[in-house]
Amino acid sequence: MKNSEVSGGMPTLSRSARFALAMILMTGVVLHTGCAREKPGDRASMPIRIGILQSLSGNMAESEKPLADAALLAVEEINRAGGLLGRQVEAVVVDGRSDPKFSAKEAERLITDEKVSAIFGCWTSACRKAVKEVVERRKSLLFYPLQHEGLEQSPNIIYTGSVPNQQAIPAARWAMDKFGKRLYLIGSDYVFPRTANLTIKEFGKLNNVSIVGEVYLPLGTADVKKAVDQIVSLAPDVVINTINGDTNHAFFEELSRRGVKAETTPVLSLSLAEVEISRDPKVFAGHYAAWSYFQSLDTTGNREFVNAFHQRFGKERMIDDPMEASHIGVHLWAQAVKEAGDPDLEKIRNLILRQSLNAPQGIVSVDKGTNHLWRTPRIGRILVNGQFEVVWSSPITIRPTPFPQFHSKPEWLDLLAKELRPQ
Repeated sequence: MKNSEVSGGMPTLSRSARFALAMILMTGVVLHTGCAREKPGDRASMPIRIGILQSLSGNMAESEKPLADAALLAVEEINRAGGLLGRQVEAVVVDGRSDPKFSAKEAERLITDEKVSAIFGCWTSACRKAVKEVVERRKSLLFYPLQHEGLEQSPNIIYTGSVPNQQAIPAARWAMDKFGKRLYLIGSDYVFPRTANLTIKEFGKLNNVSIVGEVYLPLGTADVKKAVDQIVSLAPDVVINTINGDTNHAFFEELSRRGVKAETTPVLSLSLAEVEISRDPKVFAGHYAAWSYFQSLDTTGNREFVNAFHQRFGKERMIDDPMEASHIGVHLWAQAVKEAGDPDLEKIRNLILRQSLNAPQGIVSVDKGTNHLWRTPRIGRILVNGQFEVVWSSPITIRPTPFPQFHSKPEWLDLLAKELRPQ
């Protein structure tokens, strides 16, 4: 062979042949790289994925399923309007099973496997705190739609519900002024009720309030007889209720069975809304709840929201504050994505903190210093049809203060550690 010699079984090519082969290989590399590289149109055709993490089973399902529906409605509204950045939004819905540890695992999966841009979900503070560890470690983002106990803020959470200076404190002040200063505190035995009641007790010390009783019940329990016995015996001016989930039904049914009436022993609830009431409104009628949003609010924006939800999910469905907060969280995120021109968290992180929205409850704005929303506190009285009559509304929108100003942050954290210490 003139152009090659066999050496170790491989031909030795001439200089010209080696050059030609090199050009072929280089061309092949370029072509291969060009095929592997994402084409400009590829990303634009892919949906932007978000995670919806709510309990679709377990004792919190009755409260949380509607939040998933409200978030899905927002996704559908965004997609009907053309999507985001010319792309559709795709919701990946997962079941937290009313279990904080399982919810944290699902949050991890949503981020690492499903590649979601943000997560919208959780109800209980126990769930939020479990997921908080995940989104902070993974540098992701959670939109949390529930009122909560405060004494927390995270750069990886946008809190669209109320904090104590927007709910628990105005509610306690209103109840004291209207009914009297002998308060009985009842709640589920976990972070939110204990911490919300800590805030009420510390506020009460400044206002000569007497806490005549305080009891906590396991989540999901129906064993409420001893607590109601105590309420009957002590006859407080008002009961502040932070029970969550199905236990509310057992509690109010037992109050009714024992003849405890709203006219003589009113209950003011911080975690009871239209959805939970709808099963048997007459049992709850006459009592009160503190929220920023009620389905009965007579505003153009709320009428449009209610009509849209009913058209999508049925006119028999009730709508409550956490559902509205779930819905507006998706729209606040979408506004930030539009402004950034990209769903990447690092691109939208600061832009989220300057978003405002004309929500069904009224104007809400993200507070840059706390990642919480400015909101308007309201008190509603429960009617026999399961709706609320608004009996008090703050004249102004309230800035969120996760650490109420009558203690310093270190003092609050010390008080909280003592409150949550095992007895």
